[in-house]
Amino acid sequence: MDSSGYLDRVDAPTWAFIRATEAQYPPDATLLDIAGQRRVYDAMCAVFRQPRPPGVTVWDEDRAGVPTRRYETGASALTVVYFHGGGLVVGGLDSHDDVCAEVCSETGLRVVSVDYRLLPEHPHPAAYEDALAATRAVAQAFGPVILMGDSSGGALAASVAHALRGGAAQVAGVVLIYPGLGGPMDRGSYVTHANAPLLTTADVQFYRLLRHAGKAPPAGDVTAEVLQDTSFSRLPPTAIFSAECDPLADDGRAYRDHIRAAGGRAEWTCEPGLVHGYLRARHTVPRARDSFARIVASVAGLARGDLPAGDPVRQPAPDGA
Repeated sequence: MDSSGYLDRVDAPTWAFIRATEAQYPPDATLLDIAGQRRVYDAMCAVFRQPRPPGVTVWDEDRAGVPTRRYETGASALTVVYFHGGGLVVGGLDSHDDVCAEVCSETGLRVVSVDYRLLPEHPHPAAYEDALAATRAVAQAFGPVILMGDSSGGALAASVAHALRGGAAQVAGVVLIYPGLGGPMDRGSYVTHANAPLLTTADVQFYRLLRHAGKAPPAGDVTAEVLQDTSFSRLPPTAIFSAECDPLADDGRAYRDHIRAAGGRAEWTCEPGLVHGYLRARHTVPRARDSFARIVASVAGLARGDLPAGDPVRQPAPDGA
Protein backbone atom coordinates (compact mmCIF):
# COMPACT_ATOMS: atom_id res chain seq x y z
CA MET A 1 0.00 0.00 0.00
CA ASP A 2 1.53 3.33 -1.03
CA SER A 3 1.07 6.59 0.86
CA SER A 4 -2.11 7.40 -1.06
CA GLY A 5 -3.75 4.46 0.65
CA TYR A 6 -3.36 6.25 3.98
CA LEU A 7 -5.01 9.55 3.04
CA ASP A 8 -8.30 8.55 4.66
CA ARG A 9 -6.78 6.66 7.61
CA VAL A 10 -4.22 9.21 8.77
CA ASP A 11 -5.45 12.60 9.97
CA ALA A 12 -3.86 15.99 9.32
CA PRO A 13 -1.95 16.29 12.64
CA THR A 14 -0.44 12.84 12.10
CA TRP A 15 0.58 13.73 8.55
CA ALA A 16 2.28 16.84 9.93
CA PHE A 17 4.18 14.61 12.36
CA ILE A 18 5.17 12.25 9.54
CA ARG A 19 6.50 15.12 7.42
CA ALA A 20 8.37 16.65 10.35
CA THR A 21 9.96 13.28 11.08
CA GLU A 22 10.97 12.69 7.46
CA ALA A 23 12.53 16.14 7.29
CA GLN A 24 15.10 14.91 9.82
CA TYR A 25 15.07 11.13 9.33
CA PRO A 26 14.45 10.41 5.63
CA PRO A 27 12.59 7.29 4.44
CA ASP A 28 15.83 5.91 2.99
CA ALA A 29 17.82 6.40 6.22
CA THR A 30 18.72 2.70 6.33
CA LEU A 31 20.87 3.31 3.22
CA LEU A 32 23.17 5.56 5.26
CA ASP A 33 26.16 4.14 7.08
CA ILE A 34 25.65 3.41 10.77
CA ALA A 35 27.16 6.71 11.87
CA GLY A 36 24.86 8.53 9.47
CA GLN A 37 21.80 6.68 10.74
CA ARG A 38 22.64 7.63 14.31
CA ARG A 39 23.31 11.24 13.37
CA VAL A 40 19.94 11.75 11.66
CA TYR A 41 18.07 9.78 14.34
CA ASP A 42 19.57 11.87 17.13
CA ALA A 43 18.71 15.06 15.24
CA MET A 44 15.14 13.87 14.73
CA CYS A 45 14.71 12.97 18.41
CA ALA A 46 16.06 16.39 19.43
CA VAL A 47 13.38 18.11 17.34
CA PHE A 48 10.59 16.35 19.24
CA ARG A 49 12.19 16.20 22.69
CA GLN A 50 10.21 17.81 25.50
CA PRO A 51 11.56 19.26 28.74
CA ARG A 52 11.40 16.98 31.75
CA PRO A 53 8.39 17.64 33.98
CA PRO A 54 9.18 19.48 37.19
CA GLY A 55 9.83 17.37 40.26
CA VAL A 56 11.62 14.53 38.46
CA THR A 57 15.10 13.78 39.80
CA VAL A 58 17.53 11.97 37.51
CA TRP A 59 20.71 9.94 38.05
CA ASP A 60 22.99 8.31 35.48
CA GLU A 61 24.45 5.13 36.94
CA ASP A 62 25.87 1.74 36.09
CA ARG A 63 23.94 -1.46 36.81
CA ALA A 64 25.54 -4.83 36.13
CA GLY A 65 27.99 -3.11 33.80
CA VAL A 66 25.19 -1.47 31.78
CA PRO A 67 24.70 2.32 31.70
CA THR A 68 21.25 3.33 32.97
CA ARG A 69 19.34 6.47 33.85
CA ARG A 70 17.05 6.53 36.90
CA TYR A 71 14.05 8.85 37.28
CA GLU A 72 12.19 9.43 40.56
CA THR A 73 9.64 11.80 42.03
CA GLY A 74 9.83 10.25 45.49
CA ALA A 75 9.54 6.86 47.14
CA SER A 76 8.33 4.08 44.84
CA ALA A 77 7.63 0.46 45.69
CA LEU A 78 7.85 -0.59 42.04
CA THR A 79 10.22 0.25 39.17
CA VAL A 80 9.55 0.55 35.45
CA VAL A 81 12.51 -0.76 33.43
CA TYR A 82 12.43 0.94 30.02
CA PHE A 83 14.08 -0.24 26.79
CA HIS A 84 14.26 2.33 23.99
CA GLY A 85 13.45 1.65 20.35
CA GLY A 86 15.66 2.22 17.33
CA GLY A 87 16.06 -1.15 15.65
CA LEU A 88 18.85 -2.00 18.15
CA VAL A 89 21.00 0.27 15.97
CA VAL A 90 20.17 3.83 17.04
CA GLY A 91 18.93 5.55 20.19
CA GLY A 92 20.03 5.66 23.79
CA LEU A 93 19.38 7.37 27.10
CA ASP A 94 18.80 10.78 25.51
CA SER A 95 16.51 9.66 22.67
CA HIS A 96 13.78 8.57 25.10
CA ASP A 97 14.68 10.77 28.07
CA ASP A 98 11.45 12.80 27.92
CA VAL A 99 9.24 9.72 27.55
CA CYS A 100 10.80 8.11 30.63
CA ALA A 101 10.57 11.34 32.63
CA GLU A 102 6.89 11.71 31.77
CA VAL A 103 6.07 8.10 32.66
CA CYS A 104 7.77 8.72 36.01
CA SER A 105 5.96 12.01 36.58
CA GLU A 106 2.51 10.76 35.62
CA THR A 107 2.64 7.45 37.50
CA GLY A 108 4.87 8.35 40.45
CA LEU A 109 6.84 5.19 39.75
CA ARG A 110 10.61 4.95 39.57
CA VAL A 111 11.78 4.50 35.97
CA VAL A 112 15.15 3.08 34.93
CA SER A 113 16.12 3.47 31.27
CA VAL A 114 18.63 0.93 29.95
CA ASP A 115 21.41 1.93 27.53
CA TYR A 116 22.02 -1.52 26.03
CA ARG A 117 24.77 -2.17 23.48
CA LEU A 118 23.89 -1.53 19.83
CA LEU A 119 24.32 -3.26 16.50
CA PRO A 120 26.42 -3.80 14.50
CA GLU A 121 29.39 -3.22 16.83
CA HIS A 122 27.85 -5.57 19.38
CA PRO A 123 26.22 -8.56 17.65
CA HIS A 124 23.16 -10.37 18.95
CA PRO A 125 22.57 -11.34 21.73
CA ALA A 126 24.49 -8.42 23.30
CA ALA A 127 21.47 -6.10 23.58
CA TYR A 128 19.36 -8.87 25.09
CA GLU A 129 22.11 -9.83 27.55
CA ASP A 130 22.37 -6.19 28.69
CA ALA A 131 18.60 -5.90 29.03
CA LEU A 132 18.41 -9.06 31.12
CA ALA A 133 21.39 -8.19 33.31
CA ALA A 134 20.18 -4.65 33.96
CA THR A 135 16.68 -5.87 34.82
CA ARG A 136 18.00 -8.38 37.32
CA ALA A 137 20.18 -5.70 38.91
CA VAL A 138 17.29 -3.25 39.16
CA ALA A 139 15.02 -5.91 40.68
CA GLN A 140 17.71 -6.83 43.19
CA ALA A 141 18.14 -3.18 44.17
CA PHE A 142 14.52 -2.04 44.23
CA GLY A 143 12.15 -5.02 44.12
CA PRO A 144 9.34 -5.78 41.64
CA VAL A 145 9.54 -4.31 38.15
CA ILE A 146 7.34 -3.53 35.17
CA LEU A 147 9.08 -4.12 31.85
CA MET A 148 8.36 -1.49 29.20
CA GLY A 149 9.69 -0.71 25.74
CA ASP A 150 8.86 0.62 22.30
CA SER A 151 9.58 -1.00 18.93
CA SER A 152 12.80 -3.04 19.22
CA GLY A 153 12.84 -2.09 22.91
CA GLY A 154 9.44 -3.75 23.19
CA ALA A 155 10.97 -6.89 21.74
CA LEU A 156 13.69 -6.77 24.39
CA ALA A 157 11.10 -6.27 27.16
CA ALA A 158 9.12 -9.29 25.96
CA SER A 159 12.23 -11.49 25.68
CA VAL A 160 13.29 -10.53 29.20
CA ALA A 161 9.80 -11.36 30.48
CA HIS A 162 10.08 -14.84 28.95
CA ALA A 163 13.51 -15.34 30.50
CA LEU A 164 12.50 -14.24 34.00
CA ARG A 165 9.20 -16.06 34.45
CA GLY A 166 9.37 -18.20 37.52
CA GLY A 167 12.68 -16.68 38.61
CA ALA A 168 13.74 -14.60 41.57
CA ALA A 169 13.21 -11.25 39.82
CA GLN A 170 9.52 -10.42 40.22
CA VAL A 171 7.95 -8.95 37.06
CA ALA A 172 4.62 -7.33 37.89
CA GLY A 173 3.72 -6.61 34.29
CA VAL A 174 4.82 -5.77 30.77
CA VAL A 175 3.90 -2.81 28.53
CA LEU A 176 4.86 -3.08 24.87
CA ILE A 177 4.50 -0.18 22.43
CA TYR A 178 4.38 -1.06 18.70
CA PRO A 179 6.74 -4.02 19.29
CA GLY A 180 8.29 -6.20 16.61
CA LEU A 181 8.05 -9.74 17.93
CA GLY A 182 9.02 -11.86 14.94
CA GLY A 183 5.74 -12.58 13.18
CA PRO A 184 5.71 -14.07 9.65
CA MET A 185 6.61 -11.40 7.11
CA ASP A 186 4.65 -12.90 4.21
CA ARG A 187 1.17 -12.19 5.54
CA GLY A 188 -1.05 -9.87 7.58
CA SER A 189 0.12 -6.37 8.42
CA TYR A 190 3.59 -7.08 7.03
CA VAL A 191 1.89 -7.21 3.61
CA THR A 192 -1.04 -4.82 3.97
CA HIS A 193 1.16 -2.15 5.57
CA ALA A 194 4.40 -3.04 3.81
CA ASN A 195 4.88 0.58 2.70
CA ALA A 196 3.43 2.37 5.72
CA PRO A 197 4.73 5.83 6.62
CA LEU A 198 7.83 5.89 8.88
CA LEU A 199 8.39 2.11 8.91
CA THR A 200 8.20 -0.35 6.03
CA THR A 201 8.47 -4.10 5.91
CA ALA A 202 11.79 -3.61 4.07
CA ASP A 203 13.03 -1.57 7.06
CA VAL A 204 12.01 -4.37 9.42
CA GLN A 205 13.86 -6.86 7.25
CA PHE A 206 16.97 -4.64 7.25
CA TYR A 207 17.11 -4.56 11.05
CA ARG A 208 16.36 -8.27 11.34
CA LEU A 209 19.15 -9.22 8.94
CA LEU A 210 21.58 -6.83 10.63
CA ARG A 211 20.80 -8.44 13.98
CA HIS A 212 21.59 -11.88 12.60
CA ALA A 213 24.62 -11.01 10.45
CA GLY A 214 22.70 -11.13 7.19
CA LYS A 215 21.11 -14.52 7.85
CA ALA A 216 17.60 -15.59 8.70
CA PRO A 217 16.92 -15.58 12.44
CA PRO A 218 17.54 -18.99 14.02
CA ALA A 219 14.35 -20.93 14.58
CA GLY A 220 13.19 -20.77 18.17
CA ASP A 221 15.46 -17.90 19.26
CA VAL A 222 13.23 -16.36 21.93
CA THR A 223 16.00 -13.95 22.91
CA ALA A 224 15.28 -12.17 19.62
CA GLU A 225 11.65 -12.98 18.73
CA VAL A 226 9.24 -14.15 21.40
CA LEU A 227 6.68 -15.36 18.86
CA GLN A 228 9.20 -18.16 18.23
CA ASP A 229 8.58 -19.54 21.72
CA THR A 230 6.70 -22.80 22.20
CA SER A 231 5.28 -21.84 25.60
CA PHE A 232 3.46 -18.67 26.62
CA SER A 233 2.40 -19.80 30.07
CA ARG A 234 3.29 -18.12 33.38
CA LEU A 235 3.96 -14.76 31.72
CA PRO A 236 3.15 -11.56 33.65
CA PRO A 237 0.07 -9.49 32.75
CA THR A 238 0.83 -7.75 29.48
CA ALA A 239 -0.54 -4.63 27.76
CA ILE A 240 0.32 -4.23 24.08
CA PHE A 241 -0.20 -1.09 22.00
CA SER A 242 0.17 -1.19 18.21
CA ALA A 243 -0.23 1.45 15.54
CA GLU A 244 -2.75 0.53 12.87
CA CYS A 245 -0.56 1.85 10.00
CA ASP A 246 2.49 -0.23 10.83
CA PRO A 247 3.78 -3.52 9.42
CA LEU A 248 4.36 -4.69 13.02
CA ALA A 249 0.70 -4.31 14.07
CA ASP A 250 -0.24 -7.98 13.85
CA ASP A 251 2.68 -9.03 16.06
CA GLY A 252 0.87 -7.39 18.98
CA ARG A 253 -2.36 -9.19 18.27
CA ALA A 254 -0.61 -12.55 17.83
CA TYR A 255 1.27 -12.14 21.11
CA ARG A 256 -1.93 -11.30 22.99
CA ASP A 257 -3.64 -14.36 21.53
CA HIS A 258 -0.76 -16.68 22.50
CA ILE A 259 -0.73 -15.40 26.09
CA ARG A 260 -4.49 -15.73 26.44
CA ALA A 261 -4.50 -19.21 24.92
CA ALA A 262 -1.98 -20.23 27.60
CA GLY A 263 -4.27 -18.91 30.34
CA GLY A 264 -2.51 -15.58 30.89
CA ARG A 265 -3.73 -12.00 30.97
CA ALA A 266 -3.05 -9.78 27.99
CA GLU A 267 -4.74 -6.86 26.25
CA TRP A 268 -3.98 -5.53 22.78
CA THR A 269 -4.95 -2.05 21.63
CA CYS A 270 -4.48 -1.16 17.97
CA GLU A 271 -4.55 2.62 17.66
CA PRO A 272 -6.44 3.67 14.50
CA GLY A 273 -4.68 6.00 12.09
CA LEU A 274 -1.40 6.06 14.00
CA VAL A 275 2.03 5.15 12.66
CA HIS A 276 5.20 3.63 14.03
CA GLY A 277 7.07 5.99 16.34
CA TYR A 278 4.00 7.94 17.44
CA LEU A 279 5.30 8.32 21.00
CA ARG A 280 7.22 11.34 19.70
CA ALA A 281 3.90 12.84 18.58
CA ARG A 282 2.23 12.66 21.98
CA HIS A 283 2.37 16.45 22.46
CA THR A 284 1.30 17.43 18.93
CA VAL A 285 -1.13 14.77 17.68
CA PRO A 286 -4.39 14.25 19.61
CA ARG A 287 -4.57 10.56 18.72
CA ALA A 288 -1.03 10.01 19.98
CA ARG A 289 -1.71 12.04 23.12
CA ASP A 290 -4.75 9.89 23.88
CA SER A 291 -2.80 6.69 23.25
CA PHE A 292 0.01 7.83 25.55
CA ALA A 293 -2.60 8.47 28.24
CA ARG A 294 -3.82 4.89 27.81
CA ILE A 295 -0.25 3.60 27.94
CA VAL A 296 0.44 5.47 31.17
CA ALA A 297 -2.87 4.22 32.60
CA SER A 298 -1.81 0.66 31.82
CA VAL A 299 1.51 1.16 33.63
CA ALA A 300 -0.30 2.58 36.65
CA GLY A 301 -2.87 -0.20 36.51
CA LEU A 302 -0.23 -2.92 36.45
CA ALA A 303 1.44 -1.28 39.44
CA ARG A 304 -1.88 -1.66 41.31
CA GLY A 305 -2.19 -5.27 40.20
CA ASP A 306 -4.87 -4.43 37.65
CA LEU A 307 -4.57 -4.75 33.87
CA PRO A 308 -6.93 -2.24 32.23
CA ALA A 309 -9.12 -3.87 29.63
CA GLY A 310 -8.63 -2.92 26.00
CA ASP A 311 -11.46 -1.10 24.27
CA PRO A 312 -12.65 -3.00 21.15
CA VAL A 313 -13.71 0.32 19.62
CA ARG A 314 -10.01 1.17 19.24
CA GLN A 315 -9.24 -2.12 17.48
CA PRO A 316 -9.95 -1.71 13.73
CA ALA A 317 -10.81 -4.67 11.59
CA PRO A 318 -7.94 -6.15 9.57
CA ASP A 319 -7.59 -4.90 6.02
CA GLY A 320 -9.96 -6.70 3.73
CA ALA A 321 -12.23 -7.82 6.56
